[in-house]
Order: sequence, then structure tokens, then C-alpha cells
Amino acid sequence: MTKFLPRILILLAATIGSCQTKPISSDLNLGFEDIKNGKPAGWSVFGDTSYIAVPDSANTKTGRYAGCLAAGKESKGFKAWGYTLPDRYPGKRITLSGYIKTDSVTDGYAGLWMRIDPSIAFDNMFNRGVTGTTGWTKYEITLDMNSAKATQIVFGGILTGKGRIWVDDLAITIDGKDISEVKPLVKQLLPAEADKEFIAGSKIATLTIDDSHVKDLKNLGMIWGFLKYYHPAVAKGQYNWDYELFRVLPRIMESKNKKNTDEVLVKWIESLGSFSAGKPFPSLVSGNVKAEPDLAWINRSGFSDTLTSLLLKVKNAKRNGDHFYIGLHPRVGNPDFKDENGYAQIVYPDAGFRMLALYRYWNIIQYYFPNKHLIGEDWKNVLEEFIPKINDTKNETEYTLAMLELIGRIHDTHANVWGNNAILNNYFGRRYAPVALTFIEGKPVVTGYYDERYGPETGLKTGDVITAINNKPVDQIIKEQLKYLPASNYPTQLRDLSNRLIRTNDSTLSIEFTRNKQSQKVSVKTFSEKEVNIYSKFISKDTCFRLINKDIAYINNGSVKKVYLPEIWKSVQHTKGLIIDIRNYPSDFVIYDLSAYLMPNSTPFVKFSQGSVEYPGLFTFRGPTSTGKKNSDYYKGKVVILVNELSQSSSEFHAMAYRVHPNATVIGSTTAGADGNISSFMLPGGISTMMSGIGIYYPDGKETQRVGIVPDIEVKPTIRGVKEGRDELMEAAIRIINQ
Repeated sequence: MTKFLPRILILLAATIGSCQTKPISSDLNLGFEDIKNGKPAGWSVFGDTSYIAVPDSANTKTGRYAGCLAAGKESKGFKAWGYTLPDRYPGKRITLSGYIKTDSVTDGYAGLWMRIDPSIAFDNMFNRGVTGTTGWTKYEITLDMNSAKATQIVFGGILTGKGRIWVDDLAITIDGKDISEVKPLVKQLLPAEADKEFIAGSKIATLTIDDSHVKDLKNLGMIWGFLKYYHPAVAKGQYNWDYELFRVLPRIMESKNKKNTDEVLVKWIESLGSFSAGKPFPSLVSGNVKAEPDLAWINRSGFSDTLTSLLLKVKNAKRNGDHFYIGLHPRVGNPDFKDENGYAQIVYPDAGFRMLALYRYWNIIQYYFPNKHLIGEDWKNVLEEFIPKINDTKNETEYTLAMLELIGRIHDTHANVWGNNAILNNYFGRRYAPVALTFIEGKPVVTGYYDERYGPETGLKTGDVITAINNKPVDQIIKEQLKYLPASNYPTQLRDLSNRLIRTNDSTLSIEFTRNKQSQKVSVKTFSEKEVNIYSKFISKDTCFRLINKDIAYINNGSVKKVYLPEIWKSVQHTKGLIIDIRNYPSDFVIYDLSAYLMPNSTPFVKFSQGSVEYPGLFTFRGPTSTGKKNSDYYKGKVVILVNELSQSSSEFHAMAYRVHPNATVIGSTTAGADGNISSFMLPGGISTMMSGIGIYYPDGKETQRVGIVPDIEVKPTIRGVKEGRDELMEAAIRIINQ
């Protein structure tokens, strides 16, 4: 549902390891006073690398240092200080307090944040963050601890958008007592945590796979993942399930025949211990079930009667909502993939870890991707296809590309290899031509410059149609690159390809193009990401509000803020038409505030589906959710909503809400088709990825994933319009209002 905010939540939810610490009142460095090698001891920083995070001695509340976060010139995301309590503590409520000072914070907010794992509680002051310039002020966050289940408590300070923030004099109290007065709990490691046998490697350096092995490895992958999410002993953390794969995999490879393979699997499952039977699965006939678990393969895979019976017994085992490897985020319900080691120290994983990466990803999608039914092919066949493909990779680049290709097969714009992956950056190129391209009429067209100094020097002009890069036709590049462009639909793949076309590791790019039907060729100088801002076209540059004329108002959903709306509405309420531009990403979650002005009544606009820990693979509906309120003075003019391929996630969610206005029209083209909160997880080799974590539907159950927000009237830019500097969607919106 969001892009930048979920990333903040996800990165804050990433594991921040325990460190050696030092403190104000206990052994904790909560005042940033203990500096080692220029960094505050015990503190981590994460987020956008364009931000600065340093201890500052010039601006402090008390003592010698405070923690400072500052946005750079091109910063557009967030940066956070993070500190992990080294122990677990008894208690009911925990409070983080501290002082914050800000300087010119705009386009976001500053604040404290705290998270209790696993998925117990979280607060980052998103709805009450600090903006502008403020002096030292004390703030607090209080969360329910649930100390019996809490495994980790992480906290710190955060800056999103522009400006600077200083954080100092943090303190932690539990049930009113300073943390130094609370005796830590003695942590008892679960067997899954204590098992360290394969920390340095799987001991499976290579796998020689023939056709018969592929079938066995496919069955193993499905059974391994099924047991991971279904077997009660695994749920309790009794086994390090990654390492169990490394123990059983060699025995499967050594099996001489099917009978022997099934016997190995039976002995393995029986060794996990006994369990109680559970209650029957909910059925589609119940009405609120969106999808049932895909477990028919248990009976259809030709397993022995003994193995089949044993697997069915596990399927029907008694389970509850607690699981070592999986949880659901509070309130939202998207999956929280816990204790998934990314093994980042193993850059090119050995054969065992490569198979683990494939199995982990395949089973996460199998049981917790809400849109698996929209993949468009049998997901089990994809597993079989990628077993030799992943195994046969020869280096870290081939392995990472193979995983990127696998991720692309789920057709989800939220899914990709994220985290500024160094291997992919080296492969696709770290330098960029300073020209912005957009696919218009199916062709990459110059629509501007990433840098007004370097752009004109290229000789390329707005409206030029790119036909070849380094002597390779664009059509050929598209065919070669599509498998490495994860996205929900083809227009969004082309959107993402537009940046990749101008990437290289060379100092120049040879670009062929047509202008006025004449073919030309230029050699274009390239620049590093520090020299040109290649994401500038995704950042809204327009004012958040203006009157096009006395009858038509314009709101830019990418820059408008909640606090602006009361004043803006004074100018909007008597116009005959309102244009809401969602060809961008929201800078604030204004959906319910703006809808309150627009709607005559509270109106359903969306419903959700979420997975289940008790019944992995089951997805049930929640909602519907409404927007607006009873309002006799609602906006009675026409509402025209502009969308295109840049409208993604939260943008699509906003469009769904505004669309229920009684006189609304959506115009534009296919959106990115990836709505809903996202869930992140790691794969061996330190590969960071994510996926849409909940299903998003219209109140009648109609899909939005892959489909996007389908416009009522399709309007697309033309090459001619680009050359003439026209905004053809705006022109169409004005015509609709004036009709």
C-alpha cells in the first residue's frame, strides 16, 4: 500500500545485531557519549546512503555528543539510528524517552522509534512526527512488551525527507523503573538457535544433478517447505530448518531408487516427533476464504502410502498462531518472515546454500504470497525448472541473476533484489547517461534530463526516439532484459527498463536515435549516481495545489500534506472540477483526510486478504474498508484522477479511495499493479527481497494485483505531445470537467 513508508518499516524491522554497549544509567550508550573510531558504540545506522549520520559535539542536550542525522542534497528516503537491547526483560510496558532537536525538517518528519520482535509492537511516530525547526524537546514512545514472547527490542531516532535531527539523552523504563534497575531474563536458546553446525558452509560443495535427481529434489523442496510451515516441532523452534536440509539432502542424492528415497523421507519426518491432531481446514464454501492451501501434490506425487499418510497427518496436526519462522504483522496481517538468515558472509553460496535459497523463496511464495493464483503458471513447475538453473550457476553474478529471474516469475512490482545490490550494480552498470527516458507509443523517448548541466551536452533533445544502444537494437535489449525486470505487468517492466537502458560501466554510451524521421548517432558521456539523480523523474516537482482557472482546481497527491488541506479546501470547495494527480508517490497518507471533504457518506472502497500461521497457504478476506464520512457539504463538482505507470502501491490505494466519489473519472493508463503492504526477507548470499504481503481487492472482490487501476478513459502521452511540451492527460482532464 506504501512504498517509502513500508520500506522504513521493513528496514526498521530488519535485524540489528546486538553490540557491545556503554551508557547513561546502565551499561547502555543511550546518550551517544561512548565514541569509538568516530562512531557511537553500540549504535547502527541504516537507510538511504545519501544521508549523513554522525556524533555531533556542537549541538547537544547534555554531555559531549548527540546523534545527528542530516539529509543530503539528493536525499529522498530516510535514515535511522538503531540500538538493540542486549538482553530480554520482564515487564508489561516499556517506554523510550529522549530529546529531539530539528532543523528545517520538510517532506517527511523526525522522531523516535521502537520495535518489539517478533511482530509484537512497533511505533515510529509516523502520525505525530516532528517537522520544521524546533529546540530540544522531550518525546516518548510506550509499547506493550509481552515479555513472554518478546525476543528483541530495538529503538532509535529517525529522519525522513529533508533537514536535520539531533537525538540525545535517551532513556528506557520498564513499568516505570529505569532499565538499570530491572534484572534481565536469562535467555534460553531454542535448539534452532543453538545449532551452529553449518554456519561456515553446508558441506555440500557441489551437486551433480541429472534428470532423475531433478524430480527427487523437486519433491524434497516441496516436503521441506511443507514441514517448515506445518510441522509443530519446527514451529516451536526445535530444529534449525536450514541445517536440516543440509542433513537430509546428501541422503536423497545417494538414494538408488524411489523406494529408498521415500524411506529416507519417512525416517526423517518420524524423527521430528509426535504431535496432536488439529481441527479441519476452513473451506471456500465458508464465504470469507479467498484461497485454500495448494496441497493436492501430497496425493498426486506418487509417494509411497506410508509417506503420503505421514504427510497428511502433518497437514492435520494441531497448530496455533505461534511459529519460530513466520508471524503476521499486527493490524495489517502481512507476513513477518522471522529468523531467516541471509548468510551475507557467503557471497557465492555453495551448492547446499544455493538449493536452500531456491527452496526458501519457492515456499515463501507457495504459502504466503497472497497473489500466487495470479502468477499465470503452475508454481510447482517453476521449482522444477530452477533446480538445475540455480545449481549450475558458476559465480556470484550468475547466482544473483538466476535469483532475480526467479523473483520475476511471481510478477509483482514490489518483488525485486533490493538494497542497492553491489553484484547487480556491477553487472548492469554504475554509470548513467544524464537523459531521462520514458516508453511512449512503445518506444523509449527522451523526456528530459537528469542534470541540466550535462543533459544538453549529450546532443539529445526531448522527443528523440532511442533506437539502439551500443549498436544493439532496443527491441533486442527488451527481449534480453525482460526476465530481469520483475514487475506486475508489461508497461511497468518498460518503466523500469527506461533507466536500465542508460546504464553502463563505461565512460560513454553510443546512442542511436531518430529525430524528425532522421536517424542520428551520438556518443554520450556517462556519470555516477552521485553526479546525477536518476530517480528525479519519480519525485513530484509540481506545487501541491493550484487553481488552473476559477472553475478548476489541481491537487498533486505526490506533494500535498494533511496539514495543508483545510486551507486548500477553501479554494477548492466552490469549483466545478478537481484534478487529483496521482502520477507520483504520496509524500503523506492523505487518503482519509481528503476523502472526508470529497464524499457524501462513508463508502466502502477496498477489502483485503491475508495469510494464516495456523493454516499456511490459506488466505481469508478482511474488510471491506470505507473512506469518507457523512457530509452534506461534500464536494459536488467533478473529480478527475490522473494515473499512469508511476502510480504504484500507496498511489494505487489512494486512487481506489478517491474513485468512489459519486462524480469521479479516472483517466490515464495502466498503473504498476502492486498494492498492499510489503513483506521483506533475506536469501543466502545476502540477497534482500520483498513481496506484496496482503491481497488488495475492490469491495466486490475484483483483483487489483497485476491489473492495476484500470482507467475509465485511457489517455496516453504521444511522441508529438512530448515534443510540444504538452501534458496530454491534464488537457483531457480539463476537457472532461468543461464538458
